[in-house]
Amino acid sequence: MGVFPVTRLRRFRRTAALRDLVRETRVDVRDLVFPLFACPGTGVERPLEGLEEIAQRSIDRLCAEAEEVHALGVGAVLLFGIPEEKDEAATGAYDDHGIVQQALRALRERVPELVLLTDVCLCEYTSHGHCGVVDEREVVNDLSLELLARTAVSHAEAGADAVCPSDMMDGRVGAIRGALDSEGFEQVPIVSYAAKYASAFYGPFREAADSAPAFGDRRGYQLDPGNAREALRECELDLAEGADALMIKPALPSLDVLAAARARFDVPIFAYNVSGEYAMVKAAAARGWLDERQAALESLTAIKRAGADVIVTYWAKEAARWL
Repeated sequence: MGVFPVTRLRRFRRTAALRDLVRETRVDVRDLVFPLFACPGTGVERPLEGLEEIAQRSIDRLCAEAEEVHALGVGAVLLFGIPEEKDEAATGAYDDHGIVQQALRALRERVPELVLLTDVCLCEYTSHGHCGVVDEREVVNDLSLELLARTAVSHAEAGADAVCPSDMMDGRVGAIRGALDSEGFEQVPIVSYAAKYASAFYGPFREAADSAPAFGDRRGYQLDPGNAREALRECELDLAEGADALMIKPALPSLDVLAAARARFDVPIFAYNVSGEYAMVKAAAARGWLDERQAALESLTAIKRAGADVIVTYWAKEAARWL
């Protein structure tokens, strides 16, 4: 599982907000993380079809949304970026003046007590929409690791409290841990998307992050939905490489994996209550087929019951009011 200095259990003890985030036995709004989508411009708030009440926001509007969310009691956000330009090398992902880096600095100044998590992936920044470097329509694993590590370091430099690699390249946790430590960020935790399935439930997110692949799909690097034992192997390997917490995604179709991970690993476990899960309930509620509040809270309760310490959910803002 790794030994010191790779494994540092103090990373999640460093601040009161981080300690609150991973406290094991509490079920309340402080266990929720709200996704935010930063885009270029000023005064921009672009609603997203399929993700009611979620929008791409310019940094000024993003900060206002973050202030409101934090005032409701939500302690953490997960940042995604929509760059002005994309290229094959995902330059915007690790640019010091990239959209996520700018958002981190602004949020750190505007809402200093908010825990800032960042999605570390290349799909939003590549012209082809895949999560790694592409060579002859093949996603090349090892060449992608350096860019992912550079992205994580740039996020840490800009003020991220924790980085969350979601690309599913083999070895990326070790590459990121080594890069963070060598740059003096050994205190920054890694929340690894260790078990991320090639799921049909990501549809609305692809619009939100503008990250649909230009060719093929992501089945060559994300998990097959039929495999649970492989998911646990991914978790084991990521912890051995230096991950401080694990993410299971999507949450509701993976409750068995979530429960198995909870039983096996004594680390904080995050679950991503993804866009498709949110959109289905919203759509059914709009037609009067179910009660949104009851269905949403039942879904979040089920995820907690299966073993999640932390839930990333688009309902975080509404749930804060309900709870």
